[in-house]
Amino acid sequence: MSAPENTPQTSLVHSAYRAPDGFEAFPVGIHHASTVVFPDVATMRSRDWREKLGYTYGLHGTPTSFVLEARLAEIEGGNYCRVTPSGLAAIVMINFALLKSGDDVLLPDNVYGPSKDLSRWLQRDFNINARFYDPMIGAGIAELITPDTRLIWTEAPGSVSMEVPDIPAICAAAHARGVRVAIDNTWAAGLAFKAFDHGVDIVMQALTKYQSGGSDVLMGAVIVRDKALNEQLELAHARLGFGVGMDDVYLVLRSLSSMRLRFDAHDAAAREVAQWLKARPEIASVLHPAFEDCPGHAFWKRDFTGAGGLFSVIFQPHFDERQTDRFVDSLRLFKIGYSWGGAHSLCVPYRMAGMRDGWQRQGQLVRFNIGLESPQDLIRDIEAALMAMQAD
Repeated sequence: MSAPENTPQTSLVHSAYRAPDGFEAFPVGIHHASTVVFPDVATMRSRDWREKLGYTYGLHGTPTSFVLEARLAEIEGGNYCRVTPSGLAAIVMINFALLKSGDDVLLPDNVYGPSKDLSRWLQRDFNINARFYDPMIGAGIAELITPDTRLIWTEAPGSVSMEVPDIPAICAAAHARGVRVAIDNTWAAGLAFKAFDHGVDIVMQALTKYQSGGSDVLMGAVIVRDKALNEQLELAHARLGFGVGMDDVYLVLRSLSSMRLRFDAHDAAAREVAQWLKARPEIASVLHPAFEDCPGHAFWKRDFTGAGGLFSVIFQPHFDERQTDRFVDSLRLFKIGYSWGGAHSLCVPYRMAGMRDGWQRQGQLVRFNIGLESPQDLIRDIEAALMAMQAD
């Protein structure tokens, strides 16, 4: 007996057509889904969302996000990866996966600002003790580890003050006491610093930066090598409901093939601009890890293979905030905005006294992201803004 013919309305919902197999192209297909369809009940009941051997619900991924996660793990030298709605979401996921009431977490004092705010919230509302340490402490961090310490955060370098920590020394001290180490590896993009090879247990990145490259995507990633650790993180990912849109995933996938070329171009241009700034009388110091006088340069030289486009400068102390704000406002090619890794150059002034306990450096700090414009044009833009800053 043949199946009854559907009415036109039902045919709009249930079509018998299936595209032929065998299609292949360079771009990864965009698979959208909230509901994932199972062929039968037995398959539905047997699939486990924690194993990427099949699909269960859009929140846990589609072929599009699975491909991105696999590629990000390859870049970092990890085995497992989960993407999150933002870099901060990745930080949240790690903290909630590994910390509970009564635990202790250590963070560098130059840590990403929202991460510092998050740790204070964990302490205030969740009874998780959060303490901040000197980012240059190295092996000395052993003295800060207590029986309750479960996690040590690192950032290489600090995203504003640019100190490069001794990651292997911190990891060795932590592992001797059974403590895990996480790193914000966004600055190096997984290209210029191989965190796992230097002892780190968990890598997080803001894919918003170089992986996207277009200043148009918010996304983060958490990458590990250890299977048991990954299972803890997977549970947090699911319980926090951290889904991502597949159109955004595709945008990151599309950009990955050019990331190395873009990163190297940012790096070369930033060094050229930073070297020019270093010779300017208005600038007291340039905080660029590739320069010998940047705190932690020896660790950068030992452990890193590149530098990207982000660095900071400190103006001579006689220039006040009003003048350095005028400098930033006078820039034409540099736009005022947070983040980095996109084609457009950015510039942001920071009030360091309110960000860092015991900040000792005199002078106003301004952070530059060098984009993909001509370095000569950027230098001319900065030179004109330095003149405007001093025009009273």
